[in-house]
Amino acid sequence: MSAKGASAASKKKGKVSKTEKLRLQKEEEERKLREEEEARLLAEQIEAERLEKERLEREERERLEAKQLEHRAEELEEFRVLLEEKLVAAEMWKSNLRSRAKWDRYMLCDGNPDPTVAQEINTFLSLWEQGDHEDIQSVISKGTLVLDLIHKLEFILGDTPAQELQQEEAAQYQQTILDMQRILQKKFNSATELILKNATNLSDIETGNMQMVVKNADVTLCLWANLNKNPRFKGYEFVEEAIGFELPKPLAVKSVAVRILHTNYDHLSHQSLSFFPRIKEVEETDLSAEITDPENHVEDVKTEDNDQIPTGENIIITDEETKSEGRKSVLSSLSVREETKSVNGSREKPAEEIEKKAESQFGGDTSEGVSSLPLLNDDNLEDEDDVVDLRQFATLGGVYYFDLFDLPPQCKQYRGWTIVEILSGGLQTHPYPEDPLLTNTLGVTQPEKDGEIHAAPPVTVSLHMRNNLIFFEEPQVARWEAKNKNWKFDMISQKKYNNELKELCFSMEGFYTFSLIQDSHLNMPFQSWELKPKGVNKAALSITSAFTEIQLEIKDDQCSLISVSDVDGDLSHILGVWMAPLALKTAMKNAGLNFFPEEDSKNYVSINTKSEQVENLAYKEMALMSSSFAFGWSKWNHNCGYEEIIVKVKEGLSSEDSWTLYMLSAQRSQRMKISEASENFSDDPYDHSNFHSTLYHIVKDFSSPQAMETVTNSQHHFVDCTYQILQMTKVLTYS
Repeated sequence: MSAKGASAASKKKGKVSKTEKLRLQKEEEERKLREEEEARLLAEQIEAERLEKERLEREERERLEAKQLEHRAEELEEFRVLLEEKLVAAEMWKSNLRSRAKWDRYMLCDGNPDPTVAQEINTFLSLWEQGDHEDIQSVISKGTLVLDLIHKLEFILGDTPAQELQQEEAAQYQQTILDMQRILQKKFNSATELILKNATNLSDIETGNMQMVVKNADVTLCLWANLNKNPRFKGYEFVEEAIGFELPKPLAVKSVAVRILHTNYDHLSHQSLSFFPRIKEVEETDLSAEITDPENHVEDVKTEDNDQIPTGENIIITDEETKSEGRKSVLSSLSVREETKSVNGSREKPAEEIEKKAESQFGGDTSEGVSSLPLLNDDNLEDEDDVVDLRQFATLGGVYYFDLFDLPPQCKQYRGWTIVEILSGGLQTHPYPEDPLLTNTLGVTQPEKDGEIHAAPPVTVSLHMRNNLIFFEEPQVARWEAKNKNWKFDMISQKKYNNELKELCFSMEGFYTFSLIQDSHLNMPFQSWELKPKGVNKAALSITSAFTEIQLEIKDDQCSLISVSDVDGDLSHILGVWMAPLALKTAMKNAGLNFFPEEDSKNYVSINTKSEQVENLAYKEMALMSSSFAFGWSKWNHNCGYEEIIVKVKEGLSSEDSWTLYMLSAQRSQRMKISEASENFSDDPYDHSNFHSTLYHIVKDFSSPQAMETVTNSQHHFVDCTYQILQMTKVLTYS
């Protein structure tokens, strides 16, 4: 073929390809239109199916809700009879115990005063305070009795419901506690003076100085007197008590004495206003009304502003809702009202008198009483970097009174007589650093030499941590400032802590009362929890935190700390000891195991906020069924709303894969379709299940008759004890 013919054929072929291309393009457009139409029809079909499914689900939910409302009154009445009567019986039982204890105190006749009878205790304290020349053994012995009386009054204030304890009685008990604490410390000072007056006769031949230790279970008195005045003296260690000090050089040649009085109790912290919650008073809503009224919906807890004290000072309060879980000091609320009244009447009243009225708060948390709590003032906190907030932190291991005294004139023997010079004012504190004219915010300095100002040498303290205390972090040290009644972190430096040996060494710019401080919320929020049955009227609550896992066992009306994992310390004094819930809480907190949130702990811990009405109702139902059913933490509890709570439940001690999820609110309870292993959250109810007004009734639908019979036969004091433990730990919101 010639070149000309080939070119013509190629042009003809090109015209055919263009036509084919147009045809294919048209077919492609038609195909796309068909696909779009099919997709539209499919989407319409899917949407119709979805709407139909939602309609059916809505109709089914409405049917279940209508059915639940139909039987609501019947279920609530059954629940009221089953639960409320148990709780009422428990209250009557505890009231009878309190009445019997009061009668037993009256009939005891052991020669000791009844701290609740004003005439008896006032006579006892008056005679004791007026007594002179009591030696240290007598003071320690009498102090044991006084501490026991204080504990009795604190227990009465913490355990007695508000309706059973008049405000006048509570104020009297609080004042009695303050008087006993004041006189006890005064007696320790007078006994110390008596020893120091005879220091020469008690001196050690080897060192030439006097050193002695007197102690019992509550108090350890370590006393050293500088009789030798050796300028090379550096310090002294009380080996058996594992505590020592280094004396600054300027004091080595002076007639001084050092006292370290270690008390296992803390009679100082309650004098600080940072000890009190910074909250608003709240209106209490009646949970029983919420349960019995089918039309009543859960509402947010309302808060009211407290009356402002017209001093021009700013009041620090939180805007969050709150409810006092227990009976705090009644005197605290009285103090604030009296303070308001007195300031309104006379602005010239000394601040010390106002502060003294509100300096005490005792007792623990129970579910039985609600109190009005004082407000904290900005001025009482001073510098936030230094002042210890006792709502966030707590003293641990008691208080160390570290004092420097002038050595009093010594007793002299003359012809069978003991002669001693009596100085007015009793035991005298030796100032250190000594020149008050050179005081500044960093401490007291010595006179200027060659144009330089040299700070006074610090006082060094070394001590070994007690083995029955649990410190999850390196302990902090705070000193007591008596003027403003606060624990402060300032004036303390060069702190060294050996975690393996549990040895602490630090320096202070003077002789201060000090204490060890630990964050109260180290174990919060909890990582998980589980409440499981252990038999008839027996249950165990395990709580896992970032540091440890504890297990509490509940039996009848008492509870016990059974185990603590991954801690370095000896807890034999509380492990396995059966006690009341309030006593167990106090014992665990004193050992450094704080798993008990306070009413304002949410200011320091990120929590899963829930309606208090729903939360308390859940604790009641869990306590009621704890003899037969296990309850546990669910990750979905964070996904549901403020007015709903999700827990996992299983009957008895069945296998781990038998957990089922239940959601409860003030209006209804339901079994959930999702499981703990589900990937996404859904509040759809379990197939072929009903809505019920209580968790008890929905669990009953899927449980054996034997398990429900055990629930019915649970003793009232066991249900109440379990309820108290759940309320104290607040596992539903602090996990």
